[in-house]
Amino acid sequence: MNTESIAQPVRGLQGRLRINWSQVFLYLFLTFGAVISFAPFFWMVTSAFKTPGEITGFPPVWIPRAPTFDNVVAIWHELDFARYFANSAFITITTTALSLFTSSLVGYVLAKLDFWGRDLLFLSLLATMMIPYPVTLVPSYQLMKWLRWINSYWALIVPSLYSAYGIFLVRQYMHSIPDELLDAGRIDGASEGRIFLQLILPLCKPMLSALGIFFFMWQWDSFMWPSIVLNDQKKYTLPVGLATFQSEFVVDHAKVMAGAAISVLPTLVVFLLLQKHFVAGVALTGLKG
Repeated sequence: MNTESIAQPVRGLQGRLRINWSQVFLYLFLTFGAVISFAPFFWMVTSAFKTPGEITGFPPVWIPRAPTFDNVVAIWHELDFARYFANSAFITITTTALSLFTSSLVGYVLAKLDFWGRDLLFLSLLATMMIPYPVTLVPSYQLMKWLRWINSYWALIVPSLYSAYGIFLVRQYMHSIPDELLDAGRIDGASEGRIFLQLILPLCKPMLSALGIFFFMWQWDSFMWPSIVLNDQKKYTLPVGLATFQSEFVVDHAKVMAGAAISVLPTLVVFLLLQKHFVAGVALTGLKG
């Protein structure tokens, strides 16, 4: 038998079995990062069905030995959970919808309309993103006090109507829309408002979906500002309401974990519904401009 005919398949087999160690290490690193990121979420969900002893015990108990729904039932009876949930839903949906509209409107003006001082206005807007959020708390609270909006939903909704981050993303995305498309609409006699509503917004659906997820998560998880401006427990949002399970010396971890596990469900639902548009929006935003 010809030795060359035998060696040729062997060399081909060795080529197919060659291991790309760089990809192996990359996958191991990504898997390790995914496990580290998912571990706190898994702990929170499983702790909602644990006894207090299992939560604070050592070594840690990852899977409850005897799962119980007492913690979930307790937060509905001991806490006005339904009201807090409804407050958070109302504020989050309202601010998300209004923030998307204002961000897209201002982003359209800065991206597609030419006027004196446009670039300076945009740079000033970017400069506000460099100011740390805690620095603005005292002036914002004083402004709400002057307007007599303390302990009202206005104090939560109005300051969130405009987002420099959202305007920046919208502007960058709209640079990818050809100006010739807008010129064609103007030649056909369409007003700027009609061009914006019927032409621009439908093309921005992927980016607005991604931005909507961000806005929804930020508002739903917001704790610091609502805890500062709200005094009436009937107006508490869900994060502030869950904080009532914590006192100066005692923290009921089981009930806090149960409430946190339930509160994360709306965010997961919104992400799953907009997941396809989210990926497209993140991939396309900022490629031009």
